[in-house]
Order: sequence, then structure tokens, then C-alpha cells
Amino acid sequence: MSRIENVRTRPSLVDVEAILRALDAPPELVAEVSAVARLANTEWRNVRELRRKGLGTRQAELKSLEASSTEMRYFLLSMVTGLLATPEYVRASLAHSTADTSKAVAGKLGRQAVLYGASKRFTFVLTEQAIRWPVVSPLALAEQMDRLASLSYLPNVRIGLIPVGAPTPRTPLSTFTVYDSSLITIETTAGSLVLRDDRDVQAYRKEFAEGPQLKWAKSLARALQPWRGSRIYVS
Repeated sequence: MSRIENVRTRPSLVDVEAILRALDAPPELVAEVSAVARLANTEWRNVRELRRKGLGTRQAELKSLEASSTEMRYFLLSMVTGLLATPEYVRASLAHSTADTSKAVAGKLGRQAVLYGASKRFTFVLTEQAIRWPVVSPLALAEQMDRLASLSYLPNVRIGLIPVGAPTPRTPLSTFTVYDSSLITIETTAGSLVLRDDRDVQAYRKEFAEGPQLKWAKSLARALQPWRGSRIYVS
């Protein structure tokens, strides 16, 4: 409580509701203040704002998030994330931008060093569509697959694949990242959403945990030749 009173920590929605109950606040006040608390724990950044700040600035923000987190979970619906990407894939993923992307490319590649931090733990779950999406030429895509296979040998990195046709109990609608138990980022075509409320964070942690169980499947390893013999897990 003292940390909240001294503005040293942001109160979550659960904190706010607990305080209001302790004060025996009327229902209409609880509803009003709870709505404000949820807004305070939610941040939306549209694409235009991100472009105004600069693509390089966005990479610096992500680097800071990764540096301050211990366990990170990534669900990748449609593309390979920059942490796992080859330089050619990174450049191609930004080719649609009319702005100077040199700082963003450098930022994405520079962030990859965090994968080698022994104190960090990473779990990446990708759909087969994300792996196969033709962002680059077939040869460059094969090199991208080979990089995934290589990174799967890092002791603190787990890479899971969901093949086409695999039954999944839940269906995430967007790419998202879970940072520890404190923050979620959700990527959409129009921008990026940041959620900090405990209930939202736990909902996405549950969605990640209840996804397909990861195991070795030789059939997919044969279909995706660069993964043969790697420690990438598939559904």
C-alpha cells in the first residue's frame, strides 16, 4: 500500500478494487474508479505514432523491456520475430516502410544478443504459416529456417511449432508477447497494445499455457528440412 501511496508503483485493477471494498465504497463509485484504473493499465500506440517516434526508438523500447525481464513468451501468428530473424529477413520485413529503416534494422539485430544471456528464459511458439510466409526468397527462407534450428540448441531458448492441421484447444487472434507476469504487448496491423493489469496478464499467460503441448514430430521435421535433428519442438 505504501508503494502505491508514494507513487512508486502503479496500482492494478485488483489493487483498486480491494481498496474500494475495504473503504465500503458504493457500487457506482467502484465501477467508475475501476474503469479509470483499467485505462491507466492499458496503452495503445497506433502505427502513425510509432512512425513519428521513429522505428529505431521502438527497438530501444523493446530492448529495455527485454533487459528488465527474466522470462519471455512469444506467440508468433504470421511472421518470425526480430529476435530470431536473419539480417536479410529483418530488412525484408521492413521493406514496406517509406521511412529510413537503417536504425530499426540495427536495433533488431542488436537486440538478438539478449538470447545469449544465461539469466533469461525464452519460449517462442510459431505457426507453420509464420515460418513459411514468403517474406524473403526461397533460399533466404531456408537460411531463416536454419537459423531457427541453430537457436533451438541454446539452453535457455525453447522454440515450438504448430503445424497446419494440428488441433489446438485455443485460437489466439494476434501476435503477443508476455514479459514475466507484469506486461503484455499485442501486435496488430493498426498498432501495438500494452496491457499491465494483472487480470489481463494472467489471461494471456493462461492462453499461452493452454496452447498445444509441444513434442517432437518427425513428419514435420522431414517436411521442413533445415530443422532435421534440431531441438525445435512441434505440436
